[in-house]
Amino acid sequence: MSKQIKTLNRNIESFISCGSEYKNADIVLFGAPFDSTTSFRPGARFASKAIRSESFGIETYSPYLDRDLIDIKVFDGGDIELPFGSTKKALQMIEKYVDKVLDDAKIPFMIGGEHLVTFGALNAVFKKYPDLHIVHFDAHTDLRDSYLGEKLSHSAVIRRAWELVGDKKIHQFGIRSGERYEFEFARLHNILHMFNTDGLKEMVHELKGKPVYFTLDLDILDPSIFPGTGTPEAGGIFYQELQNAIMIMKDLNIIACDVTELSPVYDQSGVSTAVACKAIREILLTL
Repeated sequence: MSKQIKTLNRNIESFISCGSEYKNADIVLFGAPFDSTTSFRPGARFASKAIRSESFGIETYSPYLDRDLIDIKVFDGGDIELPFGSTKKALQMIEKYVDKVLDDAKIPFMIGGEHLVTFGALNAVFKKYPDLHIVHFDAHTDLRDSYLGEKLSHSAVIRRAWELVGDKKIHQFGIRSGERYEFEFARLHNILHMFNTDGLKEMVHELKGKPVYFTLDLDILDPSIFPGTGTPEAGGIFYQELQNAIMIMKDLNIIACDVTELSPVYDQSGVSTAVACKAIREILLTL
């Protein structure tokens, strides 16, 4: 007769090897499953759960960086339970969560969700780091003043960010889509690098020691390798260029970051989610 099992442990799925206790962690990973302002194809709300599940298909070791997730301390806090009917409330909840993480001297790492979730985190980060610079990887400018009359939109998130940090504090890379006036605005107020990541090394040198928020919209990648997104845009970079960019940015003082706009339902092969997992692993290891 087998011995009676007296206790069972609760099964909590986390990103691979991110099982540190909160008090011991240097980085706090969390999900913001929100896509209520998505302008084309919804589904980014499912990204964080898919990423956690599929992360066990990659190794913890990065041969690019010669570093391993088992050597760093990451707490996976799961997903914030965000209301889909109130954009303002969702952003306030994200801001409050990031406030807590920063107050405890840890690095917040958010998995979206649509790109608007970045604004909630930025509101918290800017309060602590008023000299903040933003490094923005994306296919789209995201500089509309509003979309269909709404100022809180994933297509306006960088415009809202500019209202926080001001001129020449936002460094945009990979941009290849937007309205004409958005590109005009970007050239006047931001530092715009179109189509690819050229100029990244020079930017890293200029920003040395300054606080940086890194936001990665995964649709910077070409849809031939990353179709699982709500607004695919032809002509993007390929994974190796993204990998090289992440490695270059290891010398930045990144005090918070996010990865957004994976919509796993649009890539039933799972390749897009696998790409997202690998990018997250590499960013974690650069922090």
